[in-house]
Amino acid sequence: MTLFLALLVLLSAFLHPLWVTLVKRDQQPETAFLGLCFALIVIALVHALVAGYDIMAAVDVWPLILWSWAGQMLYGTALVITLRRGDLSAYYPIIRSSPLPIVVIGVVFLGESYDILTLAGIAAVLAGAFFLQYRPGVKFDDPMTLMFAVIAMAGTAIYSIADSRIMQVIPPPVMMIWVQVLFFPAYVLVLSRVEVPRPSLRYLFSWARRPFRYLAIGLVCYGSYYLILFAYQMGGDVAAVTSVRQASIPFSVLIGGLWLKEQGMGRRLWASVLLAAGIVVIVVA
Repeated sequence: MTLFLALLVLLSAFLHPLWVTLVKRDQQPETAFLGLCFALIVIALVHALVAGYDIMAAVDVWPLILWSWAGQMLYGTALVITLRRGDLSAYYPIIRSSPLPIVVIGVVFLGESYDILTLAGIAAVLAGAFFLQYRPGVKFDDPMTLMFAVIAMAGTAIYSIADSRIMQVIPPPVMMIWVQVLFFPAYVLVLSRVEVPRPSLRYLFSWARRPFRYLAIGLVCYGSYYLILFAYQMGGDVAAVTSVRQASIPFSVLIGGLWLKEQGMGRRLWASVLLAAGIVVIVVA
């Protein structure tokens, strides 16, 4: 991975925990995510129209669009449930550990291979991510929340692999429009059937009363996602890109300590160093 692509991914990693924290702090994280989805549709549509992109070009990669949508559904739904049930600092590292399934899927099903140095870097990143926020008795005391965190991680792996291939054919805003257009009604259905039985329209669309708040969250999320898609478009390897994105975890430690007043920042420093070292190895490889 080139230094330029690494810097783009690191910027994305800085933005990611910001919008996740804003969603978690919302009074209704489940409907806040719906507002975020609508904001992404609007932002991506405006971007595509201003840039003059052909929105219908997505037809050329429709099966991959559906795979990305399926991964987004797993990720988005499980993320919201995890944020509502558990502590951000306990489960965020699990959700962001997608490089592991990405490498497994790539090797087993896609015939890809990685050199020893890259695999060592990925292993260091994953180890650092795990120990960075590990506290005995916290991560595994709620098997249900842990299950949803793992589902979110798997969803990230699925849509990341699909996205990396889609970016070789169409520009990022076009893909985001169609994935989010498919996501919005599907998430409403899941929300109304699973999360909140028989919710009112007023509840489902409560975010519409504060459109500028969710537009702001959407801009942060869009910027983070766009940088990753652009890195794929420039030839960034999906496993390496998602590994460097693990830098979002130290940022989440700072957010947890300075904003959410969480404890234990000092003892997590060594794990941050391990994670940073893994990132350096991946970049060099």
